[in-house]
Amino acid sequence: MKELLNETMTRAAHELDMARMERANKRLWVVLILTILLLVGTNGYWIYYESSFEDEVTTTTTVTQDVDSNDGGDAIINDGVKINGESETNGNTNN
Repeated sequence: MKELLNETMTRAAHELDMARMERANKRLWVVLILTILLLVGTNGYWIYYESSFEDEVTTTTTVTQDVDSNDGGDAIINDGVKINGESETNGNTNN
């Protein structure tokens, strides 16, 4: 009788312990899934936040023009300006 009582108590304690472990495992799964969802959410927000900034690109182009002139490099180029009733084209006078 004493052995049956010990076996019954041991089995009851084991079943209670297993039930408690099953509840703890369910809570751990919920916490794991919640953590994964929060991780994906924060990473997605970070990518959205970083993509809102635009990369500013500045391009500078320098054009050098060689002009043949007889005035020592002090030529003034007037495209399409009329001087004395005559039209100039590309800085060349038609005389």
